[in-house]
Amino acid sequence: MSPAETLVSSPVAVASPSPAEFDEYVMSTYGRFPLTLERGAGCRVWDADGREYLDFVAGIATCTLGHAHPVLVEAVTQQIQKLHHVSNLYYIPEQGELAKWLVQHSCADRAFFCNSGAEANEGAIKLARKYAHTVLGIDNPTVLTAHASFHGRTLATVTATGQPKYQKNFNPLVPGFYYVPYNDIRALEEAIAQLDSRERQVAAIMLEGLQGEGGVRPGDLAYFQRVRQICDEKGILLILDEVQVGMGRTGHYWSYEHLGIEPDIFTSAKGLGGGIPIGAVLCKSFCDVFQPGDHASTFGGNPFACAVARAVCQTLEQENLLDNVQERGKQLRQGLSALAQAYPQAIAEVRGWGLINGLVLRSDIDLTSADVVEAAMAEGLLLVPAGPKVVRFVPPLIVSAAEVSQALQAVERSLAAL
Repeated sequence: MSPAETLVSSPVAVASPSPAEFDEYVMSTYGRFPLTLERGAGCRVWDADGREYLDFVAGIATCTLGHAHPVLVEAVTQQIQKLHHVSNLYYIPEQGELAKWLVQHSCADRAFFCNSGAEANEGAIKLARKYAHTVLGIDNPTVLTAHASFHGRTLATVTATGQPKYQKNFNPLVPGFYYVPYNDIRALEEAIAQLDSRERQVAAIMLEGLQGEGGVRPGDLAYFQRVRQICDEKGILLILDEVQVGMGRTGHYWSYEHLGIEPDIFTSAKGLGGGIPIGAVLCKSFCDVFQPGDHASTFGGNPFACAVARAVCQTLEQENLLDNVQERGKQLRQGLSALAQAYPQAIAEVRGWGLINGLVLRSDIDLTSADVVEAAMAEGLLLVPAGPKVVRFVPPLIVSAAEVSQALQAVERSLAAL
């Protein structure tokens, strides 16, 4: 009898720790809401008391197919019984198949796999720096990023993140980054001219097609097209962070498709694995300068993660989920815009693409995004802040019209209660 055929006894049930016990043993790196989730199905989750919630957080734009989707269950079950991890010293068929799908459905030529969005962005930064040294001849390369951006929590990616609150007490930060206002082309051009005035420094520009953590701010079409033109003229690499907005979240596979451009390098994670940890750096062949030993990841691209991500990609394509994202996103924005008209004393605007949308609260009132999130939770709807004044809506891409309507009703009740 093979190991896969061996019957495994059920694990012994262990009582879940109370929040106090949890906090005794787990580092306090999150400001957690007083909610313990135990199971999920589709776009819904249930807490420890059996109460049902509509999940418009989706692991922060990660659970592409929702919870316990049959495709995910099948992919996990089949692969764990076959081969879950081997070293990248060998060829891994599942990794090659996933890379092929991503290349065929994007502008990229090559892929490198890791475990998270921060790791993917770290890899993109390293790739840009090596390109700068070996191809451009830049001794001290600088990467331009945007104010209010978010690129991760490693030392390099938190430095790339243009938000001082995330960098506080972690200095000395990594050198080689410079920040410019988002969607401001004049500021970008002035920064390049200043940095390159004596010797060339600017090696890459790293941006989000839509700033997620920065308040759900969509990129401006004319801005990004000019950025692409500048990069072409000056030989600067354009890196797009697609960690939160990629994998169909905006109604296209990638956010750059909204902007009519192609990046030289882009990153993916979050929705790529539908909740199973995986990240990817994708690039065009001309800047694929990594050689053996330059970069690596023990777990990156293992058979298990790649098999699940491949199933997510195939389902996204075969079930035409992009159409659903566009239709449900339009429905959600129309409903939120109606609420903005009904509550002008609280809501400033609604913005977003596809199924990443922000309800922007007025800056001149005390109401915060956390207040709205807590009120919605009481109404059975899970939402997530994107800064102190923006409530973010990022449901699974399989969300139905009825579930969007239910969410809008819960938001209306929440606003009325506040």
